[in-house]
Amino acid sequence: MELSAIYHRTESEYAYLYKDKKLHIRIRTKKGDIESINLHYGDPFIFMEEFYQDTKEMSKLTSDAIFDYWQVEVSVDFARIQYLFELKDTEGQSILYGDKGCVENSLENLHAIGNGFKLPYLHEIDACKIPDWVSDTVWYQIFPERFANGNARLNPEGTLDWDSSVTPNSDDFFGGDLQGIIDHLDYLQDLGITGLYLCPIFESTSNHKYNTTDYFEIDRHFGDKETFRELVKQAHQRGMKIMLDAVFNHIGSQSPQWQDVVKNGVGSAYKDWFHIQQFPVTTEKLANKRDLPYHAFGFEDYMPKLNTANPEVKDYLLKVATYWIEEFDIDAWRLDVANEIDHQFWKDFRKAVLAKKPDLYILGEVWHTAQPWLNGDEFHAVMNYPLSDSIKDYFLRDVKKTDQFIYEISGQSMYYKQQISEVMFNLLDSHDTERILWTANEDVQLVKSALAFLFLQKGTPCIYYGTELSLTGGPDPDCRRCMPWERVSSDNDMLNFMKKLIKIRKHASATIQHGKYRLQEIKADVLTLQWNYDNQVIKAIFNQSKEDYLLEKEAVALASDCQELENQLVISQKGFVIL
Repeated sequence: MELSAIYHRTESEYAYLYKDKKLHIRIRTKKGDIESINLHYGDPFIFMEEFYQDTKEMSKLTSDAIFDYWQVEVSVDFARIQYLFELKDTEGQSILYGDKGCVENSLENLHAIGNGFKLPYLHEIDACKIPDWVSDTVWYQIFPERFANGNARLNPEGTLDWDSSVTPNSDDFFGGDLQGIIDHLDYLQDLGITGLYLCPIFESTSNHKYNTTDYFEIDRHFGDKETFRELVKQAHQRGMKIMLDAVFNHIGSQSPQWQDVVKNGVGSAYKDWFHIQQFPVTTEKLANKRDLPYHAFGFEDYMPKLNTANPEVKDYLLKVATYWIEEFDIDAWRLDVANEIDHQFWKDFRKAVLAKKPDLYILGEVWHTAQPWLNGDEFHAVMNYPLSDSIKDYFLRDVKKTDQFIYEISGQSMYYKQQISEVMFNLLDSHDTERILWTANEDVQLVKSALAFLFLQKGTPCIYYGTELSLTGGPDPDCRRCMPWERVSSDNDMLNFMKKLIKIRKHASATIQHGKYRLQEIKADVLTLQWNYDNQVIKAIFNQSKEDYLLEKEAVALASDCQELENQLVISQKGFVIL
């Protein structure tokens, strides 16, 4: 038995309150090493007199390339718990594992005081809580400047003609605005969208608006507050939630606060709002942008970094966050560059916004594993870029073998508490990445496979505007092309595919969020995905091999690149079927 591989940690993703007084307990062991695990548990105060009250067998939940992961769910009507793991390996050796490590499996050690792990008191207030509506939401990300021009009177000077084939430059304007979004809400509703994620809409000098000038004003080229209020109202009438983008890591260099620092230097009332190393803050004679005399987003001099530990800055930004909830009833905040802001700020942010709207969704932009932000006192979830990268590597770039892909997905499923996983923001591309059709070398079939796999994962799925119309584009700024409205028609294959995929996802949402998951390679480079829950089964087969794959004909929910024979279904190379 490989003792060094055994791992558990209390009050973490390995031991946590889930919902309805259910406690999830997990343990990690070496892959293929352990045959069975029993959990001995009970009230620690009763244990002192009578030992453990209950024993429950754990289930192997999943495996990655190195480890097996086990889980058990126990009901905790009592308010505290002590527990101990009994592990038996494939050769018959048995040990106990608890707070003092691994010991011989004996009655004396099982009953030893102080050897068990403890959750001293299960406080409901400390549990990770998530908004119930998020897991059933299908999101649509909109880059407002490129979605639709609904009011040409708002066009900036030099606005270009709307053309989805044009590769935009970083400073191009095409006239997209909030009215354009309102005008196409029926289209989005027909597509099946129930959540709109809008890139920044506040006053700014750029087309992307990530260099904010005034957080309390709608950018004049997008419209005004009444237009935004109408957008929220009409979206809500259609059952759609609205998520705004909060850029609190940095501010625009044209903001009054930064301009005051430029003008008054060390005498500015705002000098402590930023991370300034030396004065003056001029960048005119810099030989290298890395020599900035202040911290910025990356080394972009027009986006100076805010000092969110400064009480004045914190108060200002929290007023911004609560203002758009109170005045316009938004449903969610997406937090830009969230991992570069101090944890204390986000703890205070969560308290402030949830006091105004308890079911508001808080989404952080973190591109890596994010356990420190997902303990129940900061974000509800993060943008799931690790999942995105794995899917694109396997389906679009063809640089991952099937077993490697399975191990990655399985390992990622153990990153977080289940309620967190249920609201993870799953995406394949965004305004920060090349578009998936570009990644797939314009192969629509590959894109369909990747999207189908994404929509069958636990979490809340999102598509980037234009994906349903096969919009392509390379890295920023090319991923921000104009929406190709001319492609909308009843016989657009990709559009009809997305409508059906979204409908399947909505129908299967409960099974995906709460079911038992199985991912396996049934033949070389033929992958099956299956969910089982409450007598419901969802199954998908992805053929990534270089040969056709035959299976017995079943009821098909959605298929791509497949042909029916008399009693069989042929899944062509790179094709898939959802059953």
